[in-house]
Amino acid sequence: MIKVLKYKDTPENEIFSNEYAAADISGRVAEIIARVRKDGDAALFELTEKFDGVRLDSLEVSGAETEEAAASLDPDFLGVLERAAGNIRAYHKNQIRKGFRIEKDGIVLGQKVTPIERVGVYVPGGTAPLASSVLMNIIPAKLAGCPSIIMCTPPGRDGKVNPAILAAAKIAGADRIFKVGGAQAIAAMAYGTETIPAVYMIAGPGRDFIAEAKRQVFGKVAVDMIAGPSEILIIADKTANPAHVAADLLSQAEHDRLAASILVTDSEELAGRVAEEIERQLEVLPRQETARASIEKNGKIIITENIEEAIEIANRIAPEHLEVCVDEPMRYLDSIQNAGSIFLGKYCPEALGDYYAGPNHTLPTGGTAKFSSSLSVDNYVKKSSYIYYTEEALREAAVDVAAFAWREELAGHARSITIRCEDNPEN
Repeated sequence: MIKVLKYKDTPENEIFSNEYAAADISGRVAEIIARVRKDGDAALFELTEKFDGVRLDSLEVSGAETEEAAASLDPDFLGVLERAAGNIRAYHKNQIRKGFRIEKDGIVLGQKVTPIERVGVYVPGGTAPLASSVLMNIIPAKLAGCPSIIMCTPPGRDGKVNPAILAAAKIAGADRIFKVGGAQAIAAMAYGTETIPAVYMIAGPGRDFIAEAKRQVFGKVAVDMIAGPSEILIIADKTANPAHVAADLLSQAEHDRLAASILVTDSEELAGRVAEEIERQLEVLPRQETARASIEKNGKIIITENIEEAIEIANRIAPEHLEVCVDEPMRYLDSIQNAGSIFLGKYCPEALGDYYAGPNHTLPTGGTAKFSSSLSVDNYVKKSSYIYYTEEALREAAVDVAAFAWREELAGHARSITIRCEDNPEN
């Protein structure tokens, strides 16, 4: 049964804590990374057989395999993928940066935006292959103009990649696809092997081994983020539908036993009805065992005095997903400071954003929405400043620049300025 807490009567640590303690797997991940760096493809074949239970002849998915997968997919679902991809492109196009240029008095200043040359995307396999993650991670990279986008995803025991994942990769625009999963895939993309090229940036979701591998290769390559278990926080008033709220909480809980599902409401009646509805809906949920474990461990209903207090709680928790199921939800938008993605109104469940609406579903977790953002086109570009001064412009600035250099006791810096302004410069 989900916990029901009254905010004013409950210790803060019970309101704001999440029972998630990651096992220390850093040593095991470091061993995998070291092995891939040392043995390359041979390590990937061995680790794939060990962890995925299949002996592969080739690491790369052929063009024929991708075409066959797309052709085998239900045409109706293929249409769903294409429409979702269209929505994601339409949204992310607005994030494309073009740089800028300023010219004045012999000075040119600007910012040059350049796509990252080689990008790697990781997509998990498992019991619920995430075709949506293929679209969400590759489409922004494609819009950024990245020349080379590779994807790694684990094979099934038949040695094949899930057809929906391959079809999504084709729609999104992946250049090459490899049948490699786990920490070994992250290592291969970071350091390269005989078959898999090293990339400069890695994106994509995954559980503890993927997160730890990304943490360990960060600095060698860029990573999108290091995410923890997924979260939803729903702010609801008395007008919310209890069945809808319960369904949205369970949609998060079914992801993972460690997922957090939280309702914050100013209505005791709604709180009670949602708790009952959760129990009723759990009985018919296919992933009931996972969802129930998640609800019992990290599920909460918090009762507040008013919606403003609920928003204060949300801002402190900084959830990955924040639903605002109240009358006139737009009036509260400016008060929300910390959330990965905000779902406004009673007809905007989180699942809409997970798959279809257009904004990215790769979001900051664990309170990191206080200082970080969702995956976007920006993750796949670099911004370089550029400066041009004429001789006259340099002479105008020389005294000020040299003064800075002398103040910092960097004579060489000062000399690099003054030598250009002398009538008889040294050779």
